[in-house]
Amino acid sequence: MRAPRERNKTLTCLAGAEPVAGAGMPGVQRLQFFLSESPWEVEQVNDRRLELLREQPATAPHDGGVIVIDDCGDRKDGTATAHVGRQWLGRLGKTDNGIVTVTTVWTDGRVYRPLHATPYPPAHHFARGRSDPAFRTKPQLAAALAARGKAAGFDCRAVVADCAYSSQRRLVPRTAREAGLAYEVALKPHRGTWAPAGQPHTPIEAAHALT
Repeated sequence: MRAPRERNKTLTCLAGAEPVAGAGMPGVQRLQFFLSESPWEVEQVNDRRLELLREQPATAPHDGGVIVIDDCGDRKDGTATAHVGRQWLGRLGKTDNGIVTVTTVWTDGRVYRPLHATPYPPAHHFARGRSDPAFRTKPQLAAALAARGKAAGFDCRAVVADCAYSSQRRLVPRTAREAGLAYEVALKPHRGTWAPAGQPHTPIEAAHALT
């Protein structure tokens, strides 16, 4: 199996076979068995993948890269699937019923190494909602994943995130500091940050100053 492909949403496409017509091909059947029947542990497989990346000079990480945190949402009908719920789906740009996954990627701008991923269960999945001790916000999940990435040997000079996280003050400060990670978060155009008097405080002001 090789990826990425032009189509990667179905088993046949992942295995390089024709959709529907190629469902009975040996490669597709082996992939189906691996995903649904084989007693593999996803975390062990991922740990081994990261280990192999670290061992090869061409793919080994270095401390000049960054760990990027992000999340993606996919629409999903019904309520039976684990972690599903009505929530903001960035890919669609609206609130809808779906599943959100928080992810981390190591990159130096030249290569990209996916690190870890974890689903985000909405608050209604917990007995006490957002006040439940087991509930974690997406920034909290992302911070924990960034710390796991560093612990797995993927050193970096900073953890970075887009402006979707800048409005959430609990992004990574405590967890990042405990893991010894610096972090940088993009700001929304009108969101201000600390700066000396007379200097730009928002991206909009900075853009105006440049002109």
